[in-house]
Amino acid sequence: MNLTGKHYGIILATLATALLHLSLLAQMGPDPIALNGLGYLALLGAYFLPLPFLQQRHRLVWWALMGYTVLTFVLWIILGDKNFVPGTSSAIGYYAKVAELFLMGFLLADRPR
Repeated sequence: MNLTGKHYGIILATLATALLHLSLLAQMGPDPIALNGLGYLALLGAYFLPLPFLQQRHRLVWWALMGYTVLTFVLWIILGDKNFVPGTSSAIGYYAKVAELFLMGFLLADRPR
């Protein structure tokens, strides 16, 4: 697979989102919100690793990564802490949502036909 600009965007936005979620491990412990970052890393690997099993199912992996991102975003809207206080986990939530919006945009640009 030759990487294009949208692929680099997917990689950077996914890594940013994953690292923001994983950064909450120190504050929250093994909470589902913090562990969400591991899911992003696993799906990023599934999206780009040259494994025939995954590449043959690239469209399904695309849907899984997009669905995971949308679900994370919607759950934050419903359950997340909306009090933006710089340097706290609530601020990290906002930063992660920005990265997720970029991720969704790059994924839409790379959607399988």
